[in-house]
Amino acid sequence: MIRTLTRTMDVIVVALCLAASAGCAVGGAQLDRVDWEKARLVDLTHAFGADTIVWPMEQDFRLIVQHAEDTPGGYYYASNRIEMPEHGGTHIDAPIHFSRGKQTLDQIPIKHTVGGAIRIDVQAQCTRDRDYQVTVRDIEQWEAAHGRIPDHSIVLVDTGFSGFWPNRKEYLGTELRGREGVRTLHFPGVHPDTAAWLVRERQVRAVGIDTASIDYGQSATFGSHVALLSHNVPVFENLADLRGLPETGFDVIALPMKIAGGTGGPLRVIAVLPH
Repeated sequence: MIRTLTRTMDVIVVALCLAASAGCAVGGAQLDRVDWEKARLVDLTHAFGADTIVWPMEQDFRLIVQHAEDTPGGYYYASNRIEMPEHGGTHIDAPIHFSRGKQTLDQIPIKHTVGGAIRIDVQAQCTRDRDYQVTVRDIEQWEAAHGRIPDHSIVLVDTGFSGFWPNRKEYLGTELRGREGVRTLHFPGVHPDTAAWLVRERQVRAVGIDTASIDYGQSATFGSHVALLSHNVPVFENLADLRGLPETGFDVIALPMKIAGGTGGPLRVIAVLPH
């Protein structure tokens, strides 16, 4: 498993090199090559560890040490095994997660997880209301200030809740586990009407959020998941450090572990900010 994670990081490096050589397309316009000596890379991923937040029905992340010793051959050898749910920590939801017959994790085209991105700041609304759902009006107000969201963008929703990580009580609204924990979840999300609008009106490439779900904590129907995933729009959840991003003018590279048949999986996400 650790070797698989290493291969995933190798793919990220390759993707960075490809982006540098080919340039990044945002809204159909070709940007200049990224100057990697001057570009700023922002890690939007929470580290996986014993304090990783998972859904109340899921088991915690576990890193199990198998080897950490000097060997008779004269070299040191270390190797671990990991146990984790697909949908814990910073992760991706594959379309099949909420839409029968849609793409599994290994079937998601890379172009759906790499590209020009924008950040929508709804921290003020979410501070007033832990159960806030981002509205189409919020999107329209953002566009009034920053211009139309380019088609095929990656949209990142900044609720400010990543600042609570890894405090389960503050982040999820509850420390309870199991079904009782699910019933007492309180955190913001995207309203299903807004998710459907982003698909229909802006043909978004992917949508990410810095909470445990694209649907708000009290959702019982998960309408935003359905609206996005049924159109093969992947979802990034439990993102970190969105506050360090501008509203526009950056790119995102979000590459998951390539799990055959997976409904989701751990995700390493970075934002690339040009000089």
